[in-house]
Amino acid sequence: MKKIQLIAALLLSLFITVPAFAAKDAVYKRGRSEVAIKGYDPVAYWTEGKPMEGSEEFTMEWHGATWQFASQKHLDLFKGDPEKYAPQYGGYCAWAMADGKGRTVRISPDAWNIYNGKLYLNFNQNVLKEWLTTRDADIEVADRNYPNITDVNSFNE
Repeated sequence: MKKIQLIAALLLSLFITVPAFAAKDAVYKRGRSEVAIKGYDPVAYWTEGKPMEGSEEFTMEWHGATWQFASQKHLDLFKGDPEKYAPQYGGYCAWAMADGKGRTVRISPDAWNIYNGKLYLNFNQNVLKEWLTTRDADIEVADRNYPNITDVNSFNE
């Protein structure tokens, strides 16, 4: 009997912890594609100061998604420190992550900001403008919300 209770407890703890882990590592992917952030190169925001489309020639699997890069150099930089270059909240809209509705929202690669050494993407330029006015408070809330989001991939294209 104790063996059955132990197994039941272990299974229950597995079901409780897996969703939190999965949500924490959730990455914005376009539709049914496994390509992260619409195929844009996350390193380009840092090195080129602008969004650049990645290439299928330079890819890396990370956090359940395929990341594309504009060059081998960018791929190598990402491989060396993906946490540095990857957008916050898996590339989902930073402003929406803070809105308290427990949802994920797609992004526009042109609506971006690097702040305090982190890359943030947003839904569009209007949302980015709003996010910039409340950024510090939004980051604080979004940092708490991201590990607990409940509808990962519900609003992907």
